[in-house]
This record gives sequence, structure tokens and C-alpha cells, in this order.
Amino acid sequence: MKIVSWNVNGYRAILGKGFSEWFNQVDADVVGLQEVKAHKDAVSPEQMERRGYQCFWHAAKKPGYSGVALWTRVEPLSYQEGIGNKKFDDEGRVQILEFKDYYLANCYFPNSQDERARLPYKLEFCDELQKFCTKMQKKGKGVIVQGDLNVAHTDIDLKNPKTNQNTAGFYIEERNWMTDFLASGMRDIFRERNPNVPDLYTWWSYRMSARSRNVGWRIDYHVISPDLVDRVKAVDHQRQVMGSDHCPVYLELK
Repeated sequence: MKIVSWNVNGYRAILGKGFSEWFNQVDADVVGLQEVKAHKDAVSPEQMERRGYQCFWHAAKKPGYSGVALWTRVEPLSYQEGIGNKKFDDEGRVQILEFKDYYLANCYFPNSQDERARLPYKLEFCDELQKFCTKMQKKGKGVIVQGDLNVAHTDIDLKNPKTNQNTAGFYIEERNWMTDFLASGMRDIFRERNPNVPDLYTWWSYRMSARSRNVGWRIDYHVISPDLVDRVKAVDHQRQVMGSDHCPVYLELK
């Protein structure tokens, strides 16, 4: 089972940047996108159809903002749009697919913004997501949280940690939440497989040639429940794939 996540920074924009070719080449069982921005009725059916896949689309109420989308060629047992809290669901931030052994949550976490303007909102979202993971595991199923979590967890996860202590995505409050999330049992499987390896980023600013200089942040993840760890065949980034300010990340399960 190959599961891929990508913040595309606008679905209609990425279509003109080789998205369909990438989609066919990556040959994933599930593809989850974040920040699709477009409402479903603003995208033609032909642009959403992928042969052999079901498509699920969860847009924000606000046009041109946020939004997530999923394609799966494995029939899910169920699909849930949103996390069950209107203040987050109106922003199109979570989709949940249920499979036989686990739930897959495709997520676009809020940005905490300059001067912590949306930090309380983000932390509330984080807590809701953590409660979901705990609840699902109590049902006896695994959980995979994938997407743009909008946080670099530790110093190794961004190029310049010292100068970004008061930058959104690296505030101590959101990093502490991530620490607590992992302490609850969830596993940042990419970092576990690449311990102490620097310069492995998933997002780069469009400014100052950041990507070509690899001045980036690792803010896109697959975080999994402990019962799935032994099933992980591969977890990696596709840093060579262009078209967005993020790169795709993938997880392959046995």
C-alpha cells in the first residue's frame, strides 16, 4: 500500500506543472493533497478524474483557501469529511478514510501566523486531531496522519533554527504539542528512519532561491500509530518533484 501526500499550493495551478504526469508515475494507492484552494465546482470533472481511482474533495467555505483532496484506488470502508468540529471543517482541513486495519487522516494543519495570531486556533485543532487518533486506536485500529502539519518539530527540521525561534511553524508551543503527540505513542516514522540526518526538507520559500540552496523546513509528515511501524516498507520525500513550494512525501506499507 503506497500512500502519498503533497501540499500542491493550488490544484488548478499544479495541473499546469506536470501534476498528471507525476500522478501516473508515482503509481500510489492513495494520494492526498493539501491546500487545493479550489471549490469542487470550480474544477472540471475531467481535471478530477483519475482512471481507477475514487476522488473525495473537501474545500473550505472561503474560496481560494485551504482545502484537501483524496484519490484512492483501494475501496475504503468509509469516508468522513471533516473532523466533526465546524470551526475547522469550514476551512477544509481533514478527510478520513477507513480501511480494514487503519484510518488515514489527510490533514492541512492551520498556520499559526506572525505574532502567534492563530496559535490558539492551531493548538485547538491539534488537540482535536490528537483526540481523534486516541479514539480510533481505542477501537482497535491503527492511524496514519499525513499532510502539512505546519510545524518543524526540532532544530534538525529546518535550516536556521536559531533565527526562527519566533517564526510561525517553529513556535515553542506548537513544537511542544508535537512532542506530546509523539509521546502519546504516535511515531514520526521518517525521522525514526533518518535519525540525526540534516537538510531533509519538504518546504522551501519562493524567496531568495531557497530551494536551490536547500534552505528549507520539514513540515510534511506521515505520523503513524505504533502497530503500523513494523509494516513500513519505505518512507521518503520526493525532493526532486517541482511545481509547488512543498515536495511530495510518501509512505509504503507491507
